[in-house]
Amino acid sequence: MTRPLPRRIAVTGGAGFIGSHTVEALVAQGCEVLVVDDLSHACGVPLPARADLLALDCGSEAAADALRRFRPDAVLHLAARGGVNRAMRDPGTHVRTAVASSIALFKAATDAGARTVVTASSGGAVYGDAAALPAPERLTPAPRSAYGASKAAEEVYLGSFRRLTGARTLALRYGNVYGPRQDGSGEAGVVAISCTKLIAGAPPVIRGDGEQTRDFVYVLDVAAANLAALGSARSGAVNVGTGRETSVRTVVETLCRLDGGAQRPHHDPPTPGEVRRGCLDTQRVQRWLGWQARTAIDAGLGETLAWFRDAAAGGAASFQLSPLAAPGAPA
Repeated sequence: MTRPLPRRIAVTGGAGFIGSHTVEALVAQGCEVLVVDDLSHACGVPLPARADLLALDCGSEAAADALRRFRPDAVLHLAARGGVNRAMRDPGTHVRTAVASSIALFKAATDAGARTVVTASSGGAVYGDAAALPAPERLTPAPRSAYGASKAAEEVYLGSFRRLTGARTLALRYGNVYGPRQDGSGEAGVVAISCTKLIAGAPPVIRGDGEQTRDFVYVLDVAAANLAALGSARSGAVNVGTGRETSVRTVVETLCRLDGGAQRPHHDPPTPGEVRRGCLDTQRVQRWLGWQARTAIDAGLGETLAWFRDAAAGGAASFQLSPLAAPGAPA
């Protein structure tokens, strides 16, 4: 069941890939939006003028103070630090920086009076090698990576805040999100990385045979799911995906075809411990949030590649910080 959107919403990571699309949608709905983002993964696209942006770590005391002043009705936690590979190389640091920051944010949100807290989890990492596909939420999480374990831990902590405070909490277990504004220069995000290579005239890389499958979900569909979650009366975990398996090989070869076919994929050795198959059951998200993915994979890949072409031609834009975040201003 969905309700009207909360009026005052704080979004952590709102200057990033998923966050910027979501903030645009919230502002278009008339919400008052505070973005808290340390800008370490900012996508470079200016946020709407009606959204205030504070350049802060979401787990910091300064961010907690900002939330107390803003008094949000709801908090959407999209901030993330590092990905699967970085967490695998140094899980201790990942816990200290990413997990601890999320937990501090959950407490700050409820202390500030938020009655709704929604967090980004990972259906692609939490389930591991799922015992059933499409993977339903009733499966016991069995992550194979430190990143997946950290997301499962954040879900447990979020549930404890629900029981302690009575706030409504939702963990959105995203599939493999792709689309415009994703960073193509890092270690994760096969669509963005492949687009970046194709724009540069280089062959995209497939790790292993490419037959590993994922549930690829388009970012504008995910932004719509975020809004539906903020307006929901539910608490718990819910998958956000398409319910369809698509192989990495299919995705990369489709991008090559859309680019004109001049490049062919290059194969590197497989990633150790990589999940072989991934796909999310979508029955709960349809029941709970009235949401389903709308964008077909070919259409989404075409839009994404076109955006990367335009971005390469036009360069990056900059953000406008809120006066509250100006140097020397109180945080």
